[in-house]
Amino acid sequence: MAQQMSHRMQIPDPPIARFLFSDTRMAWFWLIVRVYAGWGWLGPGWGKLHDPVWTGSKAGVALSGFIAAAMKKTVGGLHPDVSGWYASFLQAFVAPHVVAWSWAISLGETAVGIGLILGLLTGVAAFFGAFMNANYLFAGTVSVNPILFVLATWLVLAWRVAGYYGLDYWALPALGVPGSTEGRLFDRARGPATVPR
Repeated sequence: MAQQMSHRMQIPDPPIARFLFSDTRMAWFWLIVRVYAGWGWLGPGWGKLHDPVWTGSKAGVALSGFIAAAMKKTVGGLHPDVSGWYASFLQAFVAPHVVAWSWAISLGETAVGIGLILGLLTGVAAFFGAFMNANYLFAGTVSVNPILFVLATWLVLAWRVAGYYGLDYWALPALGVPGSTEGRLFDRARGPATVPR
């Protein structure tokens, strides 16, 4: 075991990855990407929050139709558009609680959009956006989901600088990250973080 531990090491990122995902000189690029992706989430989310078939008196109707359309895509040879395991998930966990999921989707899309546009907890917002995109893709819905999924994945990788021109400029140094020795949230004994800009 000791010998195994001695062989562990961290492999550094290549220079191009450090430049793209960690260098503040690329923050302007990530600003464009995150605002574009944020509008891609905020528009539909905001629309759902004001649509009676998503969050109003008929909440769940639209999602029920979405689930029914996904179920029709479970046939089609060896590789149907919707896998059997995902269809089972929709039937067992989403369909019985369609109103709650309808609200969760509407609020989630809106929150991801706001987080990305404002650059607040950008990595977290992008992660949940990618998670929702993956679910839409699993349900057989293409539309803008592949594009938003790719952009969200890149934003997760660039979380350190993606919100640099946004609220993360102040939020990340103040909060810190788990395992960090800086930031008030995760290391209260040290007090306010002093991160050079």
